[in-house]
Amino acid sequence: MPSFSSKFSSALLLTAGIAAGALTSAAHAAEIKIGAPLGLTGSVADEAKKQEVTFKMWLNKVNAAGGIDVGGTKMKVQLVQYDYQSDGQRAAQLAEKLITDDKVDVLFAPFGSGHTKIVATIAARYEMPTIACAASSESVFDQNSGYLFGTLSPNAALFAPMIALFKEKLPTLKTLAVLGRDDVFPKATAQGIAAAAKAAGLNVAYEQLYPLGTMDHSASLSAIKATNPDWIYITGYTQDLVLARKQMSDLGVKAPIITMVAGPAYKEYVDGLGDLANGITSSSWWHSATSYKGVGVWPTTEDFVKEFVAQEKSDPDYVHASCAATGVLYQNAVERAGSIDKKKVRDALAATDISTFYGPIKFSPNGMNQVRGLPIIQVQDKAIKVLGPAEIKNADLMLLK
Repeated sequence: MPSFSSKFSSALLLTAGIAAGALTSAAHAAEIKIGAPLGLTGSVADEAKKQEVTFKMWLNKVNAAGGIDVGGTKMKVQLVQYDYQSDGQRAAQLAEKLITDDKVDVLFAPFGSGHTKIVATIAARYEMPTIACAASSESVFDQNSGYLFGTLSPNAALFAPMIALFKEKLPTLKTLAVLGRDDVFPKATAQGIAAAAKAAGLNVAYEQLYPLGTMDHSASLSAIKATNPDWIYITGYTQDLVLARKQMSDLGVKAPIITMVAGPAYKEYVDGLGDLANGITSSSWWHSATSYKGVGVWPTTEDFVKEFVAQEKSDPDYVHASCAATGVLYQNAVERAGSIDKKKVRDALAATDISTFYGPIKFSPNGMNQVRGLPIIQVQDKAIKVLGPAEIKNADLMLLK
């Protein structure tokens, strides 16, 4: 049985009951249960709502087609979700509730490497297959029990191609300043780019982390300004990066290249900054300009993008695509397993080697999707342009003044 702290139990149960009740009613005939702890309120609410949107897009298409084929029998799918309010402890409690009380057949992990790691620890205890669509830090998968699988490629795939591109486009590039949020994914990314830059012969003139909840970056930004870097690289979540970019403008902190990860990958970042977003570069794990084909309810990238735009009136980003692919992956694994038995599904997931609208999915021994060419992007005239890889490039790097 789950163990709720007395302080939070009433509020959690009320929130969870309302959410689960509504979904259960909407999917009355469901037989396969998917559990999803989502941070629909709190600091990762923007990102979690993207997960919710695409989980339901996939769910609706599968159920409209009669459900998932399990050994020749169509079984409909039910999504049981709870809002853990962006609190890691609550995420763990609700993951355990989904497993032991709701008796779900699989978990779709929450947004972010930190919360995914917390939920995966609980899931491993119960040998519950868990699919993460928004966790790219290798540390989440380092002690994988064999039941955790992630659709994003490792963070390490982000660094070398970006450094090579920037050195090509700015031959005078010598110095880098790195500022990162002291949290699992942003910290790993900050440390990763610094290490890769040093290996590529760049001078990392500034390298610091900022605490969670930081509401003023002016001291760090002033220190960066003093180093006069050629390239500034800042990691964090959307609201961190919007604040940092505005303060950079206020303080006159400039560089020919400014990268924020994963800021420009998100529409809300560009919308929140307006003209200040122009010229900011980033990395992403997927872009709508790709043209993949494969299994699942969306045979091509174009099919997914077209349906998403019609529903949401905006372009999907990598979180949308990766999380939609989570459903495609699970359906494919169950159909190959011919069963919803957790061990058989786990084995089918481990043996995955498929193409999808999102791109290829084949797992490394640690459960992470294997490395592939990832898009390097830049905001130009308030639109996202792809600088590389060459096969999907649609613009050249624009240097800032």
